[in-house]
Amino acid sequence: MSKLRPAALIAILIAAASATPALAALKAGDKAPDFKLQTATNGKVSAFSLKDHLKKGPVVVYFYPKAFTGTCSLEARTFADNMAKFKALNVTVLGVSTDTIQKVTEFSTADCQGKFPVAADTDAKVAKAYDTKMAAVNMAARVSYLITPDNKIYATHEAGDGVSHPMKMLEAAQKLKK
Repeated sequence: MSKLRPAALIAILIAAASATPALAALKAGDKAPDFKLQTATNGKVSAFSLKDHLKKGPVVVYFYPKAFTGTCSLEARTFADNMAKFKALNVTVLGVSTDTIQKVTEFSTADCQGKFPVAADTDAKVAKAYDTKMAAVNMAARVSYLITPDNKIYATHEAGDGVSHPMKMLEAAQKLKK
């Protein structure tokens, strides 16, 4: 019997997470847990406070398993391609994974194209608070939330594919604006 290499094991775990969406405990109307995390935007590291960003308007917080993997990269590029639409609706987008700050810094320039911040939740405390942490590993499941300025969850999306998350969050933001 051969041993799986770490990269192969990670790929299997991500595929399993994508095939079976998490059951997010947070639903529309629930209070969104506040948090502060280190983020990177276009390679520059800074701090992100949900409370501070909600003062400016709604925030999409999307959790993804691992930077530079197929679906996560596609999801980040799709968010990046639609950032002008989110900005027109005054919506901030933040990606969150349990990757290191070094990894999300690279990811912020490559797949996020420098258009929005990605956060390093290395201890998975925020993922746990949003009930997106995978039980068996220190990774977040693919779940997206749109949070209103009054700190309430307006919409959630839990599909395993990466492309539907930006589109569903954009649709929700458009409905919120009306």
